[in-house]
Formats: sequence, C-alpha cells, structure tokens
Amino acid sequence: MTTSSTLPSQKKAHLTRLTRNSKIFKTIVRAIEDKKGESIVSLDLRKIPEAVADFFIICQATSTTQLKAISDFVEEQVNLSCGENPYKQEGRQAMQWILVDYVNIVVHIMHPDTRNFYKLEEIWNDAGIQKHEL
Repeated sequence: MTTSSTLPSQKKAHLTRLTRNSKIFKTIVRAIEDKKGESIVSLDLRKIPEAVADFFIICQATSTTQLKAISDFVEEQVNLSCGENPYKQEGRQAMQWILVDYVNIVVHIMHPDTRNFYKLEEIWNDAGIQKHEL
C-alpha cells in the first residue's frame, strides 16, 4: 500500500478527509504549543476547490532558533505519533518562513515580519479560521 507522502500527484485524494480532530492535526498543534509557537491558527481549506491542502496551520516564532526548533519538533512528533514524514520542507536556508508539507496539512512557521508581509490569513480569507491558544 502506498502512503500519502509518496503520492505527490494525488494531493487531497485520501478516502478519509482530515478534520481538526485528526491525530496528525492535533499532534502538529500540540508540538507547536510545546515549543512556544505564537499566534497559532488553522485555516480550513476543504471547501476551496483551488486549495492544495485541507488545512494550513500557521504560527510564528521570534527567532531563527525557535523557527528551527518548532519545525524539528513538529516533524519528530508527527513521526513518533503518526508514523508520517513530511512530503516536502522548505525555508531552512533563509530561516524566515519554514514550510512543512504533510500533503493534506501544510505547516507554516514564520518570523513575525514575514507573516505580516505575506498575510496568509488574508489571502485565504474565505477559509474557516480557528485560533489555537494555550
């Protein structure tokens, strides 16, 4: 059987749709909270046909050290709890915006200035947004 992480051309082609109660979703949010990620929100993109994922989880970190710590811990915890590895990662060179792609959930860990500049929540303003606070 092939997993979602080996099927890049079949994004969003799972038989079971993810929800905010899915194990991987909860694991990602908990990992971000454990590493003190700030302003955590999730965008529900399931009703947007053009969306490349079911959910975006967005947070910010105040330093490059924290950006890396959050992304590393998300990957570690998702692997331990769910047995999943990211399909793709980007941004570890510039350390302003790290993206961790789990196909149906894409995690965006951003420096506050970068987050303010790109305004993902505004770009995807037709998505359902939920704040996740400690």
